[in-house]
Amino acid sequence: MSTETETTTAKAPAKANERPKYGPQHRGGGPMGHGQGTGEKAVSFGPSMRRLLGHLRPELPRIIAVIAMTLVATIGNAVGPVILGQATNIIYDATVVTRTPIDFTGLGRTLLTALAVYLVFFVLMWASGFIINTIVQRSVYRMRNEVADKITRLPLKYFDGQPRGELLSRVTNDVDNISQSLQQTLSQILNNLFTLLGVLVMMFYVSWVLALVALITIPIAGGVTMVIGKRSQKLFAKTWKATGELNSQIEEAYSGHDLVTVFGRRREVAEQFRAKNAELFDASFGAQFISGIIMPVMFFVGNLNYVVVAVVGGLMVTGGTLTIGGVQAFIQYSRMFTQPITALASMANLLQSGVASAERVFEVLDAEEETPDEHGSLPVPVKGRVEFEHVTFSYTPDKPLITDLSLVAQPGSTVAIVGPTGAGKTTLVNLILRFYDVQAGRITLDGIDIASVPRRELREQIGMVLQDTWLFGGTIRDNIAYGKDGATEEEILAAAKATYVDRFVHSLPEGYDTVINEEASNLSAGEKQLITIARAFLSEPTVLILDEATSSVDTRTELLVQRAMGKLRADRTSFVIAHRLSTIRDADVILVMEDGAIVEQGNHVELLAAQGHYYRLYQAQFAAAITDEEDAA
Repeated sequence: MSTETETTTAKAPAKANERPKYGPQHRGGGPMGHGQGTGEKAVSFGPSMRRLLGHLRPELPRIIAVIAMTLVATIGNAVGPVILGQATNIIYDATVVTRTPIDFTGLGRTLLTALAVYLVFFVLMWASGFIINTIVQRSVYRMRNEVADKITRLPLKYFDGQPRGELLSRVTNDVDNISQSLQQTLSQILNNLFTLLGVLVMMFYVSWVLALVALITIPIAGGVTMVIGKRSQKLFAKTWKATGELNSQIEEAYSGHDLVTVFGRRREVAEQFRAKNAELFDASFGAQFISGIIMPVMFFVGNLNYVVVAVVGGLMVTGGTLTIGGVQAFIQYSRMFTQPITALASMANLLQSGVASAERVFEVLDAEEETPDEHGSLPVPVKGRVEFEHVTFSYTPDKPLITDLSLVAQPGSTVAIVGPTGAGKTTLVNLILRFYDVQAGRITLDGIDIASVPRRELREQIGMVLQDTWLFGGTIRDNIAYGKDGATEEEILAAAKATYVDRFVHSLPEGYDTVINEEASNLSAGEKQLITIARAFLSEPTVLILDEATSSVDTRTELLVQRAMGKLRADRTSFVIAHRLSTIRDADVILVMEDGAIVEQGNHVELLAAQGHYYRLYQAQFAAAITDEEDAA
């Protein structure tokens, strides 16, 4: 096994804090961080509404069917009062005008016609409601898939700068709110618009004078809706932003409940929750209160219109220019005319709330994605030679981290990386995995620039074991099998035995079928770490990354973990990040990093003899260990 590792570097000009580690459970304050949400500005209602409706385009045939059914139903509903007015005229003419017996046959036919019309209206409206439900659910289903697919294409820096609870709120709460808003408004908008037009035509048919009187309602309703709508837009956007922030605060407090309790911060957390909850209450109450003004105002306008129509209609009857049946029909139309206006105005708050949520979802969909994969490929088989060629990288332009770094890790060698916090150790392996792309220079695997290889193909060659163990809610068997698609039972057991998982699994009641709970609290830290090592072992990687994998376990368990990692590192190019220098004595090459630069390299014996940076780190740890032993004694 070759142990050659060549290194040349220019020291970074300034120290920069190292970026949070690999998953979304860590977050920072990047450009996409907390506070950059829709709630900081008013909703762009028109463009966002058009984009939201654009998601319904695949359902166009169903939408056309709904429009046709709603139109027919509205026509039937509009002629209903005229038919009932004819029935009234039959009774009135017979009992008051001609004083003859009532034509019950004609009256019966008229009433049956009205019944048939209303029955058809009911069936068509039920059918259109069913189809609209299908349209909305299918559209939201596609939107959820679109968001999920988008998340898989987002770079790690997006999750570093996005609070997890906030992102979850956008994916769940906001999408659900869009679904409810569309569900409650689409059918009502179509029905009310067609009803408004149909009733307006019939009103002019019955009496153009009364129709003009009724039209006074429209500008009043439009003006009220516009004034109130503009005031409530910002509050609805703020409501959903506050919801996301509250979810984020709850998620952080719950996941860190043990630390909150240990440090006696429960009262502080409760106060923070109350503050966020009060912010959400104020925004939600304000939005609902302001938008809620629409309904009573519209009822007042409708009643005023009803009184005017009744008075003018009565005068027209006494003047002989309109029949009493016509007045009856027009009063019904007057009610039918104000109802859709009131309903459309009252739906403004639902639409504003839905569009506010849509904008938050669109922000996720519009986020900058990873650069597209190239179509290169790695050689077969991959040997594992990793080379950094004059690599420069920084998380932010004003804080350089790695500058002109070069190194070569030969196949099968173990490269240990040590240094103080913020030196760039984790950044180095982030770049190998292409969690981030270099700004200058290149990184090669077996001579192939990793930027020219699809990320999936690259990462299939790399295994990783982190300090923060990640296990999902399944069985131990499932968690080990996660390392390889289609892993057989024999392969899973072989990986478990090689990494000492098999030794503790048999002490569990369900063995390999033991279900790991949500927080993985039914396993010790060492047991969880061994399972992650078994998972990496099963994946059979060519390049292995171990990031402080023993830092959270006790000394006895550390020996097992070290043995397991020793088997895992066999014949693999390994990058080991460690704070405990005692765990990397057998490394082929040790790189000492400071401020993003490699300031020293060599094996354990060579670096101690040089009495440089590594020697001082080692002596500091050794002195600390002696002090701890003396304190214990």
